[in-house]
Amino acid sequence: MELEKKQKVIEVIDKHKKEKGSLITIFQEIQEIIGYLQEDIFPLISERINIPLSEIFGVATFYADFYLTPHGKYTIKACKGTACSVKGSKKVISAIKNATGIKEGETTQDYLFSFQTVSCLGACALSPVMIVNKDYFGKMTPDKVETILSQYNTNNNRKENDN
Repeated sequence: MELEKKQKVIEVIDKHKKEKGSLITIFQEIQEIIGYLQEDIFPLISERINIPLSEIFGVATFYADFYLTPHGKYTIKACKGTACSVKGSKKVISAIKNATGIKEGETTQDYLFSFQTVSCLGACALSPVMIVNKDYFGKMTPDKVETILSQYNTNNNRKENDN
């Protein structure tokens, strides 16, 4: 890990180390800095907040929102629950795979997109549903997938060109 990121990680740990039950908060902030939870930071966390390494690893692997490997800038989640399935989520999921070139559980080589399917997104009235990070898209069709994901590609390119 580069020195600048490591220093930010230490600052996060030290900021929360006296708070009871702060491990999840620490993980959330570290994941925002690095993009995922590198396993080599676990001993550092263990040492600084005096929690056993086994507990730290257990919490990191228990929650689905924590990633132990590099993850895409944008996480696409497609619902495959009953309401969404009845209304065509299989075709939407297929369109996501085609648009990104990845399968469920994978990340694109450029780390722009990661893709997951979930049992329910809690928006059955909008089925079929897809989310990209925290943006919900309802009444999805395969045609809408390409249009929506291209906006994230455009936004990413625009940000890179602004630097």
